[in-house]
Amino acid sequence: MTTLSEVARLAGVTSATVSNVLRQRGKVGEQTRQRVLEAVAQLGYRPHLTARALAEGRAPTLALVVSSIANPFYPEFALAAERAARERGRFLIVCNTNDDPDTGRAYLDQIAGTLSDGVLIMNANLPMDELKKTEQRGAPVVLCMWEKPDAPPELPCIAVDFFAAGAIAAQHLVGLGHRHIGALVGSKKSGIHAERYRGFVEACAAAGIKHTLQRTRYIGDTVESGYQATMTLLREEPQLTAIFASNDLPALGAMNAIADLGLNVPRDISVTGITDIQWARVSRPALTTVAVPTEEAARMSIDLLLALIERRSASPVMRVTATPQLVERASTAAPRKDFPSAFS
Repeated sequence: MTTLSEVARLAGVTSATVSNVLRQRGKVGEQTRQRVLEAVAQLGYRPHLTARALAEGRAPTLALVVSSIANPFYPEFALAAERAARERGRFLIVCNTNDDPDTGRAYLDQIAGTLSDGVLIMNANLPMDELKKTEQRGAPVVLCMWEKPDAPPELPCIAVDFFAAGAIAAQHLVGLGHRHIGALVGSKKSGIHAERYRGFVEACAAAGIKHTLQRTRYIGDTVESGYQATMTLLREEPQLTAIFASNDLPALGAMNAIADLGLNVPRDISVTGITDIQWARVSRPALTTVAVPTEEAARMSIDLLLALIERRSASPVMRVTATPQLVERASTAAPRKDFPSAFS
C-alpha cells in the first residue's frame, strides 16, 4: 500500500504538505498542489481513513442509524443526507438495525466517536439514555424527523410538524365531502405516528365529524399491513368512502386491497397517505399524500450535526422544517352518491 511519505518523496515536498493538499487546508501554491495531485494519481495513493481517525482523534465520516433500510423512505433520506455530507467534505455510513436495539447499541459502541464523528438517528428504536451516553462520550447525536415540534427531546433534533400533516390530510378528505373515513395508523397507539393520527382526528372534529376508534386500525408500517387491515376494516365498516393512512406504505396496501375487493380508487373509496415516497408517485392510481420536506430535513440534519461537532451550536437544540404540503393526485375524489359496498 502506498504511503503518504512515498507521495511526498515523489512530489518533492514534505508529508505535511501532502496532507494539507488532500484535506484542502493551509496555504499551498498552485504548482505545488498540482505536483502533489500528480504524485497521488501516479502512485494510486488512498488515505487510510481509520488510521487518520485514530491519529487525529476525529473521523472524516458521519453515521446514519435507521430502523429498516427496507422501508423506501430511509434510502431516500439517506441519499439526500449523503449528498449533503459530501458537499461538506464528509462521508456517510448507513447503519441498519432491523428494529433491533442490540444491533443499534453495537453500532453506537463501535462506530460513534471512532469511525464516525457524529450520529444521525432515524427511528432506530434506541432508548434516549443510550443516545445520551453516546453524546457524553464525545460523539454528537441528532434525532432526525422528530414528530413533536411542541415537545423537544433531550437531544438535538430536526423536527417536522406531523400533527399538521395529519390535519392537512383530514381537511382534504372532508373538503371533498367525505364523512365516513377509516384510519390506518402505522405504529402502536403511543408510537411515532401518534401525532399524525391526532392531527387527523382533531381536524375531523373541527369539521363536525366524530372519528370513532372502531374505524381505526393500529398496524405495522408496511404495504402488507395496510392491505390486511383494509380488508378487515371494509368488512366491518362497509359504509366507509375514504381511508386515511399515516404513511404511504399502508396507503398503498389499502389501494391494493380495495382493487382486490372489486372496488375502484378513487371512484368508490378515496385513499390518502403521508410522506410522498417515490412509490406514491408511480403507483396506479398515483397516491394523494401529504409531502414532508425529506431533502430539507436531511440537509438540516447534516448541518446541525456538523455545527455540534465543530461546537458552533449549543446542545440541545431543535430546528423545525417547512410545513408539510398536500400533493393531490389521482387517489382521491368526492364520494359517490350511490356508494356500492363490496359486502352489501
